[in-house]
Amino acid sequence: MATQNHIIKGALSLAIGITSITPAFAGGLDRGGYNIDQLFDASPFTFSSGVTYVMPQRKLKNARDTDLSDGSGTNGLGAGTTYADDSENYAIPYVGIKGGYDAIDCLVDYSQPFGAHLEPGAGWVGAQSNIETKVRTDNYGLTCSYKFDVGPGQFRVIGGGFYQEIEGSKTRLVAPITGPASALYTGVGRLEMSDEAPGWRAGVAYEIPEYALRASLVYNSRVKYDNLSGTLDLTQVPTAVNPLNPFLGRRFGVVGSAEAPDSLELKVQSGIAPDWLAFGSVKWTNWSLIQSIGFCPVASTGLPCPPGGVTSLDLLYRDGWTVSGGIGHKFNDQWSGAVSLTWDRGTSTGVGTQTDSWTLGTGVSYAVNENVELRLAGAIGLLTSGSSGAVTRGGFTYGDDVSYDFGNDIVTAVSTSLKVKF
Repeated sequence: MATQNHIIKGALSLAIGITSITPAFAGGLDRGGYNIDQLFDASPFTFSSGVTYVMPQRKLKNARDTDLSDGSGTNGLGAGTTYADDSENYAIPYVGIKGGYDAIDCLVDYSQPFGAHLEPGAGWVGAQSNIETKVRTDNYGLTCSYKFDVGPGQFRVIGGGFYQEIEGSKTRLVAPITGPASALYTGVGRLEMSDEAPGWRAGVAYEIPEYALRASLVYNSRVKYDNLSGTLDLTQVPTAVNPLNPFLGRRFGVVGSAEAPDSLELKVQSGIAPDWLAFGSVKWTNWSLIQSIGFCPVASTGLPCPPGGVTSLDLLYRDGWTVSGGIGHKFNDQWSGAVSLTWDRGTSTGVGTQTDSWTLGTGVSYAVNENVELRLAGAIGLLTSGSSGAVTRGGFTYGDDVSYDFGNDIVTAVSTSLKVKF
């Protein structure tokens, strides 16, 4: 019996403390994604807070200006470099509070599931495509579950909702300004947009705590941003550039629509020996929902809306798949560790830099006492090579303003968190 209790305690510690500490990097606009692992914690009350800091190093090269009408010159001749550092570092925060009574558990959490920050700058030949793009989401969730005995373990029904806020901006060169006018105008335009909308989740899980075995399947719904509104500022592009263009030299309201993707994730874990745990997951994310997001002037401006919008965010994503697996071990009553390997299928289809990635993660957990636990994790990943250029879809051509290549690049991350339980 003593040996059996040792297996239970060691495996359970890993089950609730290790499987979610290794950061992963997924395609599309994925950042922290949705994570409700804290809901399964066996303690009646837990508080968890942490942050993951990600340092991607995606570098663009061999850039070619393929639309001379709005760019800086061909292959750097005239202005601009043929290379750029495309990615910016970013932090992913998380805060969760879980409470349980009898067969019911509930989790209230804050996270940032989606986001992006690309800033190749104004000094490269692709400035007409992008100078800086930022997207951020804030997600506030409530998820509950009800569990009951089935066979040797417990079956759990999961349901909940969340409210998500999104804001973003894009800055790019609309027209190069030369001569005396360059002292007054930059030729740069800026789009800003925001919206908020609800979503929901549902799932099931089966657990045998004696063996730290758990399998869960959770679906997260789409989030429909039907009123994605903001402003388009073209005041830095004088009307003299093209007197027939009614949008130049103005700042006006715009509106569009988009959907954050739904996802389905299967997670499995099991104790495999005293103080050893194996875990894995497979996640599908419906990134193909996001193709080209067009923005039209609001009706009150009286401005027309060209086909595809007065401006657009052209992503042309395909569905994402993320597969991860790993091993965890409890060294003693205070220290546990884990290592994982993750593959993510790239979502880009000819425009952008979202190619396949491979990530090796490792982490440790330190129990200060029976109520407080500290975790530290790190990861290093390979972003595979590729290229971006003109792509034709549905009669429209995208990415025809600049083309470029990128090699195999590195991404690293560190993650730290604190958990308090009673």
